[in-house]
This record gives sequence, structure tokens and C-alpha cells, in this order.
Amino acid sequence: MERTAAGLISRAAHELGLRADELTAEVEQRLRHELPALWEDPDVARTAAENVVEHVVAALAGLEHAIEPDLIELPSADVERARVLARHGTPLSAMLRAFRLAEEIVLDRLFAELPRLSQDAEQISAAARQLNVVSTKYVDRVSEQGVRAFQAERDRRLRWRSAMVNEASMCIGTTLDIARTTQELADFATEQFADLVTVDLLDTVLRGQDAAGQSPLTLRRMAQGPDADAGGLQPPVQRQELHVCPEGSACAEALSSGRPSRQRHGRVSGVPRAHSTLVVPLRARGTTLGVAEFHRYGTAAPYDDEDLLLAQEIAVRAAVAVDNARHYTHARATALTLQRSLLPREAPRQSAVDVAYRYLPAGSESGVGGDWYDVIPLSGARVALVVGDVVGHGIRAAATMGRLRTAVRTLADIDLPPDELLTHLDDVVLRLANEASSDPDTGPEADVGRDNGATCLYAVYDPVACRCTLARAGHVPPVVVVRDGTADVLELPPGPPLGRGGLPFETMEVDLPEGSLIALCTDGLIEARTPARATGETPSASATVTEDSTPTRATEDPTPDIDAGLATLRQVLARPAPSLEAACDSVLEALLPSRPDDDVALLLARTRSLGADRVATWELEADPAVVARARSDVSRKLTDWGLEELAFVAELVVSELVTNAIRYGRPPIRLRLIHDRSLLCEVSDAGSTTPHLRRARVFDEGGRGLLLVAQLAGQWGTRHARRGKTVWAELSETAEFPALAFE
Repeated sequence: MERTAAGLISRAAHELGLRADELTAEVEQRLRHELPALWEDPDVARTAAENVVEHVVAALAGLEHAIEPDLIELPSADVERARVLARHGTPLSAMLRAFRLAEEIVLDRLFAELPRLSQDAEQISAAARQLNVVSTKYVDRVSEQGVRAFQAERDRRLRWRSAMVNEASMCIGTTLDIARTTQELADFATEQFADLVTVDLLDTVLRGQDAAGQSPLTLRRMAQGPDADAGGLQPPVQRQELHVCPEGSACAEALSSGRPSRQRHGRVSGVPRAHSTLVVPLRARGTTLGVAEFHRYGTAAPYDDEDLLLAQEIAVRAAVAVDNARHYTHARATALTLQRSLLPREAPRQSAVDVAYRYLPAGSESGVGGDWYDVIPLSGARVALVVGDVVGHGIRAAATMGRLRTAVRTLADIDLPPDELLTHLDDVVLRLANEASSDPDTGPEADVGRDNGATCLYAVYDPVACRCTLARAGHVPPVVVVRDGTADVLELPPGPPLGRGGLPFETMEVDLPEGSLIALCTDGLIEARTPARATGETPSASATVTEDSTPTRATEDPTPDIDAGLATLRQVLARPAPSLEAACDSVLEALLPSRPDDDVALLLARTRSLGADRVATWELEADPAVVARARSDVSRKLTDWGLEELAFVAELVVSELVTNAIRYGRPPIRLRLIHDRSLLCEVSDAGSTTPHLRRARVFDEGGRGLLLVAQLAGQWGTRHARRGKTVWAELSETAEFPALAFE
């Protein structure tokens, strides 16, 4: 019975094998109808069709020759096709369903053949039972082999994709530089799974604007890889150039919908020979930043679903890094703009010193800080040199720096000695700290009154006496170079940092002959770690971005030595330089990596002197009779200086100031003229009473002297010394004096 049933099955399989094309077409049609997902992708469809043909042929051949199901030779490409389906992301259930549907169709056709070949019902029944057993065993065997290959490929692809994503996380976003981050994406993709990559960002996003509703979309080419023209397929758009994303293109669709896509055999982004392209939007935190395109033209295999998924996962991480870099760049630019707007744009006109200065923002993730410098002209042809540093980084530190710089200028205008000025500045810092601590919206980085909230070095140079008076509040000491080339660090009394409160500051006076060089700097210069070799490091884009700056750093010694930094500064300044500007450049080159970890402020000043031929001094008695003699002395001296045009005004001013000192001050009284850019008239006495400007009434006998001085002088004021005061007035040859009128 079995031989007869087996023979019947063999004849049925032979007859059906003669019409194998018809049978495979029927199977394919049924699969297309029942499993349309298998036919959406051309590669998957081709694989499914080939599987149908070869399995039908193999199964019919096995039945025709009565081969046991376990011994039927399976198609050699069956395992590879299962891997292809796995790579394309085809569900395992779809593959198994396809086997069962094909089995059902082939069995139905075989069952239909049996009655045509035999009239024996018992024989037909036995053959049918045997067919069910054989087909089930065959399909189970095929399914088991396919599942093993499918799952092994899926596992391998998952491991590979996970490894690629992990590697991408390490390679992309190593800096907070947008261009470098996008180039890292392009470089990584070309090394792993693409022949050509382009990365474009929306120009509006780069400029901090919203691209919603814009048409057409304008993109800026930020990166492409490989760098060299690969096989003549370099896109026509070069780096940083603007180009328009055509409406209806795959790029426009990705930007508008936020969904990636696979493109086949088309001219995508000017790459005519690319046979497969992935177009993936770059989105982070709900914002579409741009689009990345991955092209294949030399690789045999087109992109599959696994490649698309990998590209998406990499693009997600790259987009976060780009967004971090974008926010970081905008915050840094804002802080840097604020910082530079609060620093002096150019040195004021004065004759006491020649100056050169530099400010460098931090190049690390710490960002722009609160370093500042200033040059402030003072009365008596003197000048104040200031360098300070606010703890912290970012916009808040820059704003605090601006407030402290304004406070220093205000205090300098009233001619406070350096130690007293720092005492008042200490109060300002304490006040700012109290304001910050009481503000619920203020973070801990704004607490400038604690933990060495600010430091400052304040120096006043007098070109007449060639003497400099200095005081510092927790700041690094200055370096002085005299004309013989000897460079020394001025060991000033250290003084506490600003914001401690209640602690005294001390001054130090040093003689600085004409031509001496004094260097004031912030700790970012001398604490900068010694550069060993350039590595191109920049702040990591994977770090949390705050409002606090990019580019290349150097490998550095992790233990900076302040003494070593000061020693290097001394060595550099001791070497002759053609100019102060060149000396600044030499200092920065010797002491800094390409980008410092902290901001740096450097102020160099070369002293001048006003010799005896530019200064005249008279000691006066406290007698009204000396006023006339003082006017005569002033007139003669102005004639010697060629300033006859100022004689009348100067006599009036000197007369009023000397009279005021005799009447309200205390001896000794001294008159001094300084011939600088303008004429400076000073009258000093030992009294401490500060004169005040007031408007005299019609019948008042006094009260008009200072009003007269205020109208005749370009500037006037009072400065106090340890003993006594000096009332000064500045007269200029070019000044237009107003008509004098009194009520």
C-alpha cells in the first residue's frame, strides 16, 4: 500500500513539476495578496520570489524521487535569503507565514492531481496522508533552518548596530563646535556604512531663529565626507555655502515631516550615480535642526531597513550634540558680546603711560568669565591701572564684571587712594552677594560675595614723581621691568579677596623711572597649564550646556604652578620687544595654550615722566597778599611754556583756588602747574574741608569762586591725601569758555 501511495505521490509530483512555472506564479500571487509587506521592498520581493521557485522545485523533486523529508536537499541560498530578510527588518512571522501559504498551495495542487492519476480511493487517501506528513516535516525543517539563520542575523545586526551606536556616541560630539560636530558625523558614517555623507543645517536655526513657515527652506552645508572628491561625486555645494532645499524633494519631506526615508536609483542631492540614499532629519528637543544624507554608489548592497534604523539612531545622538553646540555657541556669543561691550574699546588719551592690553575668553566649557582691565586718567596727570577677576563664568559673571568696573571708575573719579578704593569696592561686592542670595531666580554661580567672589589690583602712577602706588585684593602681583632689563615680581601686601568684608587693604609705593614696564594680569594667564602638544580638543558637546566658551586646546600639565607662571612671565618681559603690542603677543604665546581654560586679561604699561620743565611748584604763605604774586608767577611760567592764550583764565582760576585755600584751608599751601595735554592747576593745603559748588545770592559777598572755576575749567575736583587735600582744575587751549554771568 505504501509503495503504491508513494508511487502515486511520485507521479503527481512529476506531473506538477512539468507545470512548475505555473505553480510558482500561483504561489507568488497568493503571497502578494496575503503578505503585501514582502513585496514593498524590491530586495525583499526578489528574495521571496526566488525562495518560492527554489523551494517548490526542491519539494517536488524530493516527492518525485521519494526522498525522505530530512534528506531533501534545501536550496543553497536559503540561509542567505533568511539573513537578507532579517537585514531588511522583515518580521519573522511574515517569513513563516509565507512558508505555510506556499505549503498550502502546493498541497492543494497535489491533492488535485491525485484523483486524476488513480481511481483507488484508499490509495488516494493514503497518498494524501503521506503528503501531509512529508510536507509538514519539510516545512518544519525549512522553517527551523530559516528561523535559526534569521535570528542569528538579527542578533548579529543588533550587536553590530549597538556597537556602532556606542562608537558613534564616543566619536560624535567630542566638542561644542557645530562645524566639527557635524563633520564628526560625516566622518563616522563614511567609515562605517556610507560612501558619501552630507550634513546640512537650517540657516535660520544656526542664527537662532524659527524656521516654521519658511519656504523654500534654506540650508547651510556644514560637513561632508569623505573630504576628498570621491570618484567625481562630490556634491556641488561646498562647506558653509547656502543652498535651497527644493520643494517636494526627499530633503524637504524629511525636514517638514521629521521622518527618514530610503531613496533608490535617483538623483538625490546632486549625486547622480548613488544607487541608494538615506535621508534622515536631525531633530533634538522638538526642533528640526537640519538633515543628513547617506549615499552609496560603490558599495554593492543598497541600504536596508537595518541601515536606516542605524542612521536614525546615530542621527539622534548627533542632533543632540549639534543642539548642545548650538545653544553653547549662542550663549557664548552672547556672553562674549556682553563682556567685550563692558571692556574699554580703546585706551583713553593720557601722558602718564603707554599701554597695550589683551583679553582672551576661555576656550573650555567654563566659558566667558569676569576678567577685566581698565586705564583711568586721574587728576594731576596721573593714571590708574586696573585688572580684576570675578569668580564664575557666563553672562552673569560678565554682568557682574561690568558693575564692578563701573564702581571702580566711579570711585577713581573721586581720587580715592588704592586701599580705600578697594575697601569701598569690597562693600560693593558684598552688596551684590546679598542681592544675589535674596533673588529666588539666581543660581549658585551668581554668589559673587562668597568663595573669593572677586579679586582686583589697583595701581596709580604719577608721572611727575615717577612713583606708583598699588594695592591688591587677593589678586596676583604685578611684574615690573626697569630700563636695565631686570624683571621682578612686586611682593605687594596680599589683601583679602573682595567680598570677605571687614579686612583691611594695604598700599605699597614704588619708584618707577621713565621707561619702566609694569605688567598686570589675571590668574588665567599665569595659572594656564603648560601646553605639551596640540590635540585639537574642545569642550565636549555631550556635557550639559549652560549659559556659560570653542575650539582647539592643548594637552596640559594638570598641576599649574603660579610661581612657575610668574617666572615665565618675568623671563618673557625681560627680553626686549619692538613694541608693547609685540610684548603682549610674546607673553600670550609663551604662557598660554591655543585656548586658555580660564579667561585672561593682560595689561602692559610703559611709564613716562613729566620732567621739571613741565612742572612748576610754589610754596605760598597763608596771606591774601600772596594771591597777586601767585598770579604773576603763573603768567610768567605760561609765557615760558608758550601758553600766553591761557594766561588770563589761568590767573583767574589760580586766584580763586589760592584765595579759597587761604580762607578755608590750613598751611602749608602749595601751588602747582603741570603742562600736560592741557594745563593743570593745583592748590594744596593741609585742611580736610572739601569745597562745594553753590549758587551765591545777589547780595552774598562770597560763594562765586568755585562757580567761576567750574565755568572756566574743563574739569575740576578735589582729591584727599593722608594729610590735607588738593583742589585742581584742568584748562585747555581749545576750550570755549562761556560768558560769565552771576545773579
